[in-house]
Amino acid sequence: MTTAPDTRPTAVLDSAHLGDIQGAFGTIRVDDTARRTGLRRKLRTLVAIVGPGLIVMVGDNDAGAFGTYTQAGQDDGTSLLWTLLLLVPVLYVNQEMVLRLGAVTGVGHAKLITARFGRFWGAFSVVDLFVLNAMTIVTEFIGISLGLRYLGLPEVPGVVAAAVLVIAAVSTGSFRRFERLCMVLIAGSLVLVPLSFLAHPAAGAVVHGFLVPGFPRGADLSTVMLLVIGIVGTTVAPWQLFFQQSYVIDKRITPRFMGYEKVDLVIGIVIVVLGGAILMTVPAAVFGGHAGAGHFTDAGGVAVGIGHAVGHLAGVLFAIALIDASVIGAAAVGLSTSYALGDVLGMRHSLHRSVRDAKGFYAVFAGVLALAAAVVLVPGSPLGLITVGVQVLAGVLLPSATVFLLLLCTDRAVLGPWVNGRWLTRFTAAVVAVLVVLSLVLTVSVVFPAITSRQVTDVLLGGAALSVAVGVVFTVRTQRGRSGAVSGTRTGGGPVGGAVAGLEARVTSATDRASWRMPPVEQLPAPQLSPGRRLGLTALRVYLVVAVVLVVVRVVQLALGH
Repeated sequence: MTTAPDTRPTAVLDSAHLGDIQGAFGTIRVDDTARRTGLRRKLRTLVAIVGPGLIVMVGDNDAGAFGTYTQAGQDDGTSLLWTLLLLVPVLYVNQEMVLRLGAVTGVGHAKLITARFGRFWGAFSVVDLFVLNAMTIVTEFIGISLGLRYLGLPEVPGVVAAAVLVIAAVSTGSFRRFERLCMVLIAGSLVLVPLSFLAHPAAGAVVHGFLVPGFPRGADLSTVMLLVIGIVGTTVAPWQLFFQQSYVIDKRITPRFMGYEKVDLVIGIVIVVLGGAILMTVPAAVFGGHAGAGHFTDAGGVAVGIGHAVGHLAGVLFAIALIDASVIGAAAVGLSTSYALGDVLGMRHSLHRSVRDAKGFYAVFAGVLALAAAVVLVPGSPLGLITVGVQVLAGVLLPSATVFLLLLCTDRAVLGPWVNGRWLTRFTAAVVAVLVVLSLVLTVSVVFPAITSRQVTDVLLGGAALSVAVGVVFTVRTQRGRSGAVSGTRTGGGPVGGAVAGLEARVTSATDRASWRMPPVEQLPAPQLSPGRRLGLTALRVYLVVAVVLVVVRVVQLALGH
């Protein structure tokens, strides 16, 4: 049985985002609306859909992750492995909401923020994404240079060649060609698996680290907390939200294939957790009980240690995995920037388009990568400070990104029948509360580096109490606002009520939930922000401005040697 495709107008901004799904391993024609019956046909559909979740998750295990995870393993053994399992539901919930927004709305994250919350937040989201992404791409090229150094290859030509390769791979004008290259890089990331067998980490310690939450004995609490925050920041990064939403749109995935895309996301999460675990357990096995334990320098130092303790082949595998991860990270992070600017500025922004047909989109991508590579190659560049700055700013800005993600996913005008359920909203509100607390601790510790473990505990407890209270109030108001919106559509008072009533009628009359897409942005009723939400957004704005200014001042002081 087939159904006619939905021809109602949608909010899709680029016509290249409409048409056949052209995945790395298969094609699904736009007029193919038949039900998927039988295991073989379902698997063929899955392999055509797979991509967005895999790429965003494997791209998350980039150079920054290599540094953070290996530091945890070298300095604290397997004692922090539990953080990876704790982050699994956070990763899934965040990225599932993002892919739902992409498939249902056809509009990128930055554009939706601008349309629903105003130009300030739209501009803020794009500017902070641009700055943070540029700094993140610098760390990717640092990772490439460290890998090349261990392999004995010239760093300057190697970094230049890597930049040219990534720019060329993105600029072919073929979505399928780019995704196939990404799949090759994803396969390359699996060289970490034989590395784990060569290092022989203790199975009992690994199982204990995963299943028993705790901190290393005798370690300074403030130092460990900063490392935990670093793990959170590198595993749940703001660029992931912008990239996956836009990539789902660019791949032309619609709500009909939501279930397949969720499977794609789950596969990606399994790979990212596996990779993170290997990056922790291998250094734990290599450095545990030796002089190098507790003296982490960088991923290059970890490669040297692995080479000495396990063998040259193991060091080479680690260096290759580091370069591979940095390349895919640079591509994904750079694309998240180009997609966001294309959405907000109205530029053509699709990998289906040629360079001639989308000059601005590709120019932004090439410019950001060229700038990042140049920073790494300039002698005397403060690469260490940039690496620290990326971790700090990502931790500071992540709560705001998650707040807007939650607000958009509880906006019935945006998602219609795909809006968050009650329990998902409550869980995400709790996640936001935790991220706010961690962000607060990170900001305080950077601004006041002499902070003691007792003071860190006080900040944690005070921030936790405040965040939980705010989270409860937010959830209650969200549910009341939803009930009010439904009752408003029934009474139909005023022009806004009439617009929502029309939207609600469209939702309730849909026979197939999978065919529902968000109407054009200009047709949406104006969002109704309650006084509580306005107050919360104002408080968030003040906190972000103050925190970012304080962090920047501190980084500048460090750069000047104070």
